[in-house]
Amino acid sequence: MAAPKKGRSANAQSKPGRSLALILIAIVGLTGGMFAAGHTTPRLGIDLAGGTSITLKAKADQGSAINKANMDTAVDIMNRRVNGLGVSEAEVQTQGNDNIIVNIPKGTNSKEARDQVGTTAKLYFRPVLAQEASVPAGTASPSTSASGSSSASPSPTATASGSGEKASSSASPTATATSQGRAVTDALKADSTPSPSATGSADASASPSASASGGTDADTAALQAKYTALDCSKKAQRAAAGDGVKPTDATVACGDIDGAWYKYLLGPAAVDGTEVDKAQAVFDTQGAAGWQVTMDFSKSGSKKFADITAQLAQNSQPQNEFGIVLDGDVVSSPFVNSSITGGNAQISGSFTQDEAQNLANMLSYGALPLSFEEQSVTTVTAALGGDQLHAGLLAGAIGLALVVIYLVAYYRGLALIALASLLVSAALTYVLMSLLGPAIGFALNLPAVCGAIVAIGITADSFIVYFERVRDEIREGRTLRPAVERAWPRARRTILVSDFVSFLAAAVLFIVTVGKVQGFAFTLGLTTVLDVVVVFFFTKPLMTLIARRKFFSDGHKWSGLDPKGLGAQPPLRRTRRTSAPVETKEA
Repeated sequence: MAAPKKGRSANAQSKPGRSLALILIAIVGLTGGMFAAGHTTPRLGIDLAGGTSITLKAKADQGSAINKANMDTAVDIMNRRVNGLGVSEAEVQTQGNDNIIVNIPKGTNSKEARDQVGTTAKLYFRPVLAQEASVPAGTASPSTSASGSSSASPSPTATASGSGEKASSSASPTATATSQGRAVTDALKADSTPSPSATGSADASASPSASASGGTDADTAALQAKYTALDCSKKAQRAAAGDGVKPTDATVACGDIDGAWYKYLLGPAAVDGTEVDKAQAVFDTQGAAGWQVTMDFSKSGSKKFADITAQLAQNSQPQNEFGIVLDGDVVSSPFVNSSITGGNAQISGSFTQDEAQNLANMLSYGALPLSFEEQSVTTVTAALGGDQLHAGLLAGAIGLALVVIYLVAYYRGLALIALASLLVSAALTYVLMSLLGPAIGFALNLPAVCGAIVAIGITADSFIVYFERVRDEIREGRTLRPAVERAWPRARRTILVSDFVSFLAAAVLFIVTVGKVQGFAFTLGLTTVLDVVVVFFFTKPLMTLIARRKFFSDGHKWSGLDPKGLGAQPPLRRTRRTSAPVETKEA
């Protein structure tokens, strides 16, 4: 292997053109993706673009009091619901003793977010005793039979984690208008021991929890009448279906299944939503199940879920289903084929990605300590935020101008490298903010703008550290090309330590805060990471290239690298010894 030429280190053999080409390709690719996605501007927060403000009033449930602890818990859960990954800039905060204000920025799916927030009651898993398509009272079901079974909507499948199955399309037994009274009565009075040979007809044995309905004949008759009369196509009846029902009582509920309303007769709650530790939407890459929802239960929830699924698995549809009930509505009713043990389960069916994510969100954040009713929904204007934005941008422009003036006055020709690096950093920041809006819900608010302005100083500081290291090498008598390479290791170490401290501060701030402050922390962390990328892949390679230009390498007085102006020491030179003349004697 040939040794490097005299006066050049091995590091000088690097090829800066490759790094510059790489970052150029990245900028072009991200910009192309931005235009292809149609999101050419960053998504703005509620203080800059306006949005929707929702006021919710707390209602005390049985055993749950309206106090600060319960309100703070509700705020935390709602905040995680509407913010998802935490950077969509929705705000959730208490007002007074029993109100919660939710501000949703323009550009967010306000209807979906409003549904997520408005669906605030407790979450329960209840066994399904009977199910049918909802029709007005006194009208026959679309399809009936003598046994009281009719065609019903397919239900998703609940299986042990790792053994998901596609949703069954078999018909679920339901009751008709003329026979449903007998179905309700038989379901509620069914023996607590399920029959392995259940036929699935309306009078088949029900879920073992059904016998625990705790009702007398009068209660059963009342529930029967309520189920018979329930018309889920009417909003008022849907809202009142489960009012005042205890978790230990049987109840009726409605559910929207593939755009059609179905009504359910449900047994007492078998598992509480608080016993779901985690739920997430995943895509089955190994099989053909598509989008699924996985659930992890707590220790107590695992045992309860295993018990109820073991009992339900011995029945036929719909009595092998459990209804996931949120705010009195059945959001899903998967059926089970076998006992699900181990504390892990997954729900598979014909889910779209949005449907799976919404269900996972409800399962993860569905259990609130209180119920809430929507008091008002108002539109928020961005007039005040717009004025503040203009003032902030003006302050940022003045600060940037002062930085530029300082760089040009002090570093002269080197200022061109700093300005080019700032432009590259600004371009990457803008493009990424535009792409992160639709990708993860990032919204640019006033604190986030402040974070971007602060990042100007952090980025400029990295250039100054490197420039000063190079100038120190020149002061020691080295020429520019070896000075650039010798200065880089020491400057790189300082830059990485400084950026790590900034990123750590941003990460801690992001974790321990919510709302607008998270926007500041996220922007500060993003620009800090970009600072490292720009310095390594743009500033250093560009510095290596300009060191080969005569204007800089010869130390022109306007280059910022003039050895005389920097007070450089003259290089040490060796002196050759001259041998003394040899005297010769003449013969």
